[in-house]
Amino acid sequence: MTLPTLVLGSTSRYRAELLRRIYGEFEQRAPGTDEAPLPNETPRERARRLAIAKAHAAAAGLSDALVIGSDQVAELEGSVLDKPGTVERARAQLTASSGRDVHFHTALCLHDTRTGEDRVHVDHTVVTFRSLGADEINRYIEREQPLDCAGSFKCEGLGISLFERIANDDPSALIGLPLIALARMLREAGISLP
Repeated sequence: MTLPTLVLGSTSRYRAELLRRIYGEFEQRAPGTDEAPLPNETPRERARRLAIAKAHAAAAGLSDALVIGSDQVAELEGSVLDKPGTVERARAQLTASSGRDVHFHTALCLHDTRTGEDRVHVDHTVVTFRSLGADEINRYIEREQPLDCAGSFKCEGLGISLFERIANDDPSALIGLPLIALARMLREAGISLP
């Protein structure tokens, strides 16, 4: 029996690095999904919807594949913290997060093109930021340039120094791909891990 092709429906280098931890050969496809929020959608619902949409979009034209879609939405007191894109927005996000809890909803969908089945999981992580001074925020942004990261930090790098604590069930989820859930889903789909 030949194994289905594994496809990561993302161009994120962070997600690709994570997937390489548990699986060697896979394809990457840009899903090209509209990520605009829907009216009255919670951050958790948005992450779940987008993970499914990305998996389905990346699966277009494939008949023997397992396609991974993932999305992460950061939330501070009900407001979404998108990827900042600019130093000014990163500074504003980190200033707002200082001394507070930020919730990260990291959704995962494994779409099996052979059966049409979706396996879906949403991880919830709470990051407690320590009180940050303006100089600390400026130094951090200058050193790590976290402009393409929701919440304006990279926990796998220097960003870990911004926190008091992280509470979740899967440390890889905060980086953008919940590997514990993904490994379970892949085993359920017939992939032997480890």
